[in-house]
Amino acid sequence: MSRPRKWRRVCNLPFSTEFRPVDCEESHEIIVMSVDEYETIRLIDLQEMTQEECSVQMDIARTTVQRIYNEARKKLADAVVNGKILRIEGGDYKICEGFRVSCACEQCRHENECEECK
Repeated sequence: MSRPRKWRRVCNLPFSTEFRPVDCEESHEIIVMSVDEYETIRLIDLQEMTQEECSVQMDIARTTVQRIYNEARKKLADAVVNGKILRIEGGDYKICEGFRVSCACEQCRHENECEECK
């Protein structure tokens, strides 16, 4: 019997959940990125966290972050390079309740304790 998947902590949901080329028709292929894949892109590329810091933030192993991040980058590149629709939905995640010191300040409810936000 396989192990149950561990929930990944996400500080916020994306503002936009679908991205498409300007000249896109509905018949274009859709790439689905999970919310936890989106979160790794946000934390590593936008917040400039290391994979280790990201793993602490999301409460998962660094090797899991690495795997999720690699999949997310492939999907993002496929959508951008090949003009496909990118949709963000689903995944094994739970929304952060904002009570941890490690919460990413800009996108989380924990900003009052973040040194950058004071």
